[in-house]
Amino acid sequence: MKTALLLGVHCHQPIDNFNYVIDDAIEKSYKPFFETLKKFPEFKISVHFSGSLLQYIQKNDSALFSLMQQLSNQIEFFTGGFYEPVLASIPSNDRVEQILKLNRYIKKHFKQTARGLWLTERVWDNSIIKDLKSCGIEYVIVDDYHLKSCGAKLETLNGYFNTEDSGETMALFPINQDLRYAIPFYSLEKTNTLLHSFANEDGKNAAVIFDDGEKFGIWPKTYETVYEKKWLEDFITQTLADPNIETNTFKEYYEQNQPIALTYLPTVSYFEMGEWSLNSEEAKELESYIHNYPQTSKFLRGSTWKNFFTKYQESNWIHKRFLELSKKQPDEKKYLEALYKSQCNDVLWHGVFGGVYLPNLRDNAYKYIIECEKILGQSVDILDIDMDGYNEYKFLKKELLTIISPKQGGQIFELDLLEKNFNLQNTLTRYEESYHSKIENNTSEYEVVLEDELTTIHDNTLKVDQEIAFDYDWYFKKSAIDHIVPLDIDSEQFAKNSFIEYGDFANQPFEVLKATKKKLSLQRDGGIYDKEKFDTSLNKIYHFKKDKITIDLFIDTNSGNCFNYLHEWNLHFASLQSVTINGVKLNTDEQYSSLEIMSDKLVIQDSYLEKSFSFTLDGVEKIFISTLNSISQSEKGVDVTNQGLSIGFIYKLCGTLAQTIDFEVTKFSDT
Repeated sequence: MKTALLLGVHCHQPIDNFNYVIDDAIEKSYKPFFETLKKFPEFKISVHFSGSLLQYIQKNDSALFSLMQQLSNQIEFFTGGFYEPVLASIPSNDRVEQILKLNRYIKKHFKQTARGLWLTERVWDNSIIKDLKSCGIEYVIVDDYHLKSCGAKLETLNGYFNTEDSGETMALFPINQDLRYAIPFYSLEKTNTLLHSFANEDGKNAAVIFDDGEKFGIWPKTYETVYEKKWLEDFITQTLADPNIETNTFKEYYEQNQPIALTYLPTVSYFEMGEWSLNSEEAKELESYIHNYPQTSKFLRGSTWKNFFTKYQESNWIHKRFLELSKKQPDEKKYLEALYKSQCNDVLWHGVFGGVYLPNLRDNAYKYIIECEKILGQSVDILDIDMDGYNEYKFLKKELLTIISPKQGGQIFELDLLEKNFNLQNTLTRYEESYHSKIENNTSEYEVVLEDELTTIHDNTLKVDQEIAFDYDWYFKKSAIDHIVPLDIDSEQFAKNSFIEYGDFANQPFEVLKATKKKLSLQRDGGIYDKEKFDTSLNKIYHFKKDKITIDLFIDTNSGNCFNYLHEWNLHFASLQSVTINGVKLNTDEQYSSLEIMSDKLVIQDSYLEKSFSFTLDGVEKIFISTLNSISQSEKGVDVTNQGLSIGFIYKLCGTLAQTIDFEVTKFSDT
């Protein structure tokens, strides 16, 4: 009774991640992993590193890169998209070019022709088969859940399957979920027992495991177990000494064995991904049902990976921006490199890891999006960027690129500092997440504790040391948002988004009256709802200059009552510690830090960006400013992350209102 162990590790870091984060991963995971592997030249393994991570290692740790080259005789290198995109989410041409780029890199540095592909986040869609075949790919890694969801029995998933689309075939190796949760978290004895469960008499059954290399040293408590207590070394020693286990690369197994059967997959990723992509209430329902009826899990799945584009506006916007830029791509190497880097997957979704909640990842995506825009140099563009059926209006000036969404309240959806490749509108709306109730209860409702074993990050207990408030936004937190609110609104209500809204202007469509290279005129005939509807019109006229935006506002209502008109901006900064507001720094240690200012001038200075941002205001009653923070889970537990500053300009509205707001960007001055 024998089994073939097909062990693979996948390693990736988000594009332009902090150097100290990547260096820590090298020292705690990648380097000790290959140093351990070097001791066992007969141990076969398969490896996938994203192209950007390989480039970083080559440049910054030549010793590790040389070691990887030396071990190439016992390693099979897998390819994928060079900058780790979800392949089904990018255009066909970009998909092919990214794979071929990594193929060439592997061929040049490791002397191998890649035949296997690591499928980013195991997001499968039949549409990618033709492109994979054109890149020389013969087999792909998926999850056993992919096959179980279309009727395959668990006991049959011990090898590879064939699938096809339009007559193009592709082999699929399903990762075993039990092994994915066991290695390197179970004891050696328990792991060995699990491997033996795959054995059969002819030895052709395969135990398939291909998972994150960061599990070996970066995940909580794993460095101590895997390397200091020598779990990995002992596991390899135990496996090589076992006559019933033979280690193979996927290539060796593929060449020596026939497929189990033909199969057809739905559009799917691994189970947890489908759950994470659901909205909060649906995710709670799914989790509860599976907890109560675990035997039904193979019949259930959440949404598809692309549902993150409907769950998070910020994810959708980045995705649609690089789709737009892909359609326009000139034959210029610098443009293509920036485009491909913007397609890195990490920023587009959220599960256990921070993902879209991490401002620095979004900053990095926008850096390359803006670089593409600068190369294109198109001064004005009108197009449906986010594919919602409504056009957005793009204005490119010398210093600023501004994109307005008439559909969403005429808001400023993107505001790019071209010199800095930085999007001031890279804020994040505060969303309700299914796990928030678990944080509120100070524990994980369905926490899994494995006796005498490490737990995985999927089993994190979501505890917090401070009391936190859960406040959510019903409109997107961008800029130039129009609210009609009570006269007694205060700064706390503004910060928590708990004020009464009388108007219907914040997130409803505006009509475009006129658009030129320098001007955009919008109007909405809406209402103020104060026991009954009072007809109200709001005209908003944008004027665009090289480093300045002027907004003329005109409001007319037939209501006889007085209200406050609240004009809201939300601006993102790389580091609030570098920001002063009229000379004052906010306390960033608290979840909410607020200011109330009585002035007709607001100056925000950012020493990090080396820019000053000034608002000149006529007739403003007062200004509210507060930190905009999100609450999310991560591999460490719970993160309270600053996403920007919320700024509210308060004006008295009695019948009519006419005001002008100037926003200007100038060079930073500390005087």
